[in-house]
Amino acid sequence: MNRPYLGEFEELVLLTVAMLNEQAYGVVILEEIERQTGRTVSLSAIHATLQRLEEKGYLNSTMGGATAERGGRRKRFFTVTLGGTRALQEIHTTRNRIWSLIPKTGLA
Repeated sequence: MNRPYLGEFEELVLLTVAMLNEQAYGVVILEEIERQTGRTVSLSAIHATLQRLEEKGYLNSTMGGATAERGGRRKRFFTVTLGGTRALQEIHTTRNRIWSLIPKTGLA
């Protein structure tokens, strides 16, 4: 089995989608990442990453209903797939294992 590769931003987006559960769509994901990290993020970066994660099989998307507040436009909602969950779990396990190997004197 190939090990999943996620860039740091992909990991942040995937984690945020998982955290937001079934309420994850572009603007809300952007706002949550900015709130959690203090980073300024562009909506186009979010959309490109969501598309890439969906192509990798880590996300699924569905279209929500049109709303008047959005001028009749529909939202695309994202959910984490089983493959996305496994990728996040493997990354989490790997990071924890490496952190546990750092000697107490290793980080000043």
